[in-house]
Amino acid sequence: MIEQESLFERGWYGYHTCRIPALLRAANGDLLAFCEGRRDGHGDAGKIDILLRRSTDNGSSWSEPQIVREHDENTCGNPSPVLDPASGDVILLSTWNLGADRESAIVAQESRDTRRVFLQRSGNHGKTWSEPEEVTSAVKQRDWTWYATGPGAGIAIERGRYQGRLVIPCDHIEAETEKRFSHAIYSDDRGYTWQIGGASEPGCNECGVVELSDGRLMLNMRNHLRTETHRKIAYSDDGGETWYGQHSDPVLIEPVCQASVRRYRRSDEDRPGVILFSNPACTFAETIADGGRRNMMLRASFDDARTWPKALVLFTGRAGYSDISMAADGTVCCLYEAGEERYSDRIVLARVGEEWLER
Repeated sequence: MIEQESLFERGWYGYHTCRIPALLRAANGDLLAFCEGRRDGHGDAGKIDILLRRSTDNGSSWSEPQIVREHDENTCGNPSPVLDPASGDVILLSTWNLGADRESAIVAQESRDTRRVFLQRSGNHGKTWSEPEEVTSAVKQRDWTWYATGPGAGIAIERGRYQGRLVIPCDHIEAETEKRFSHAIYSDDRGYTWQIGGASEPGCNECGVVELSDGRLMLNMRNHLRTETHRKIAYSDDGGETWYGQHSDPVLIEPVCQASVRRYRRSDEDRPGVILFSNPACTFAETIADGGRRNMMLRASFDDARTWPKALVLFTGRAGYSDISMAADGTVCCLYEAGEERYSDRIVLARVGEEWLER
């Protein structure tokens, strides 16, 4: 029921470490697996490029990597792709900062530059890409220091008043308070212009977004409050322009880490709808006791993420960031960080047969 293979490994292709996976199915059915290629070390700063591998056979085989975004010795990362269903274009949002500027300096406003946001577009299912276009002024407020797109794929709203809107989950840190927030950005013109959506309550950052059956959006957020080791949830009735009802999900434990949430299917006459979720299912206290994040788990909900009755452990060892997509043949695909000594050792693709959802 589960097939797994490494798509990126430490030391491959001239990169010390590959991290921060993102996974998207293009309009022609190709699977696009993105990540950060970190040339000189496993840290978040320095020379970092965005890499892409492609599968034309539902994840059975993969191309050699191509560099989608790189800039001198600087940091290009946090890949967040989204498919525009109207045009079939793949749009990639990502972040940039000087390779010498670290997060702590950017947050303290002591860096030489700051975090910037860029957009690229592919009209041929990710084979070639436009030159990066900076969109920072449209999506980042002046009193925000740190900023991240995704990481992980965005969505296009499928139904209702906001049908066709592209939504990218993001996060930021306020300059004066240094508090963390999740937020969304959105586009109503196929990704050509973008606006800042609503923000969460403080204490959250990296997040994922999914459309519920009733048309609302749900934001699933990394929780930085060490006293509550569960994911935070909020909802939007206006396509991501505002969020309300923030609360903890008591089932979705986390070690303060990114996670992925994705709709697998909508309900029909014979089957309920399915929403999928993946993360390292352990608590922050367990990471302190055991030395790191572990236990990559895939969960399924059949009631719009109110409960999570099905769970499948993909890997019991060190595990970190992940992203979920679906192959054209219905296979569930989860791209996640894993390793025996550290979760940055490799990025693995797990393919889970759809029969898992029917058992």
